[in-house]
Amino acid sequence: MPFINVKTNANLTNEKKEIIKRRLFDSISILPGKSDRYLMVAVEDGIDMAFHRESEPNMAMVEVKIFGSSTKDAYQRLTGAICMILGDEAGVDGEYCYVKFDEVKYWGYNGFMF
Repeated sequence: MPFINVKTNANLTNEKKEIIKRRLFDSISILPGKSDRYLMVAVEDGIDMAFHRESEPNMAMVEVKIFGSSTKDAYQRLTGAICMILGDEAGVDGEYCYVKFDEVKYWGYNGFMF
C-alpha cells in the first residue's frame, strides 16, 4: 500500500510526468515486500518552492508512505533511485531533492482496513 507524492518546481510535460510515474512504479520493489500492484503515485509540477532561500534551480520534495515498515538500507536505495529518476526526467540535482518516508500503521482501502 505505498503512495509516492512528488512535488517539484520544474515544469514538466505530460510525457515527462508519465515517465516519472512509470519509473517510480518500477522502483517500488526496492522495498522488500512492496510491489506496484497497490502503488499510487502523484506528480505535482510547477509548485512555488524555495531551498536555501532560492527558487532556482529545479528542486523536489518527495513523500513516500508505506503500510508497515522497511529498513534504513532499503530506504536509502529507494532514495537513490528517486533522486536519479528526478535528475534524469526533471533536471533535479540530488542536492535539491528531499525524500521523506512515513511508515503507516493503519491503512484503509476499498472500505476496509489492512
